[in-house]
Amino acid sequence: MALLRTSLNYLETLNSWLGRVGASIAWVLVALMVASILLQVVCRYVFNAALPWPEEVARALMIWMMALVAGSAYRKGMFVSIDMIYNYLPSTIGRVIKVLLLLLAFAVLVQLFVIALELFDRGFRTRAASFPLKRAWIYLAMPVCFGTMLLANLEMLLKSVLPEKDAAVAATSGEG
Repeated sequence: MALLRTSLNYLETLNSWLGRVGASIAWVLVALMVASILLQVVCRYVFNAALPWPEEVARALMIWMMALVAGSAYRKGMFVSIDMIYNYLPSTIGRVIKVLLLLLAFAVLVQLFVIALELFDRGFRTRAASFPLKRAWIYLAMPVCFGTMLLANLEMLLKSVLPEKDAAVAATSGEG
């Protein structure tokens, strides 16, 4: 149990830090994305000369923005879910179902992470259509996204496996 509590504390600290850094970078990416779109609007409708790259740049920035905040959103339960069933089941059964669902999500996230790494590797063979950047650097967002979601999933799994009093002690110990 002590190893699980220690692991949970480290994961909470790491996931909190990744969430803060990801959110900070995501705001910058959103601002750059809006600037890119506004530049295209001005060039297209004011100067009647559309640029070839702003849409693709904005799309890449949006992909990265999403990838940087997905793990934190998953960790905070901000994805769409149906959790009312837990209110109608005994707590032990609800907890078992939650652990099973987290294990299933873990298996899916591992597979997605592996596929994303393969996509990243293949991205070095092509470049973006409108600017000189290997697509791999855009595709790197997917392993980042699924990696942070895996870390969040592990944290939630540990919280679900630990007895409630141990989870409460780990959450309030000040180490996380």
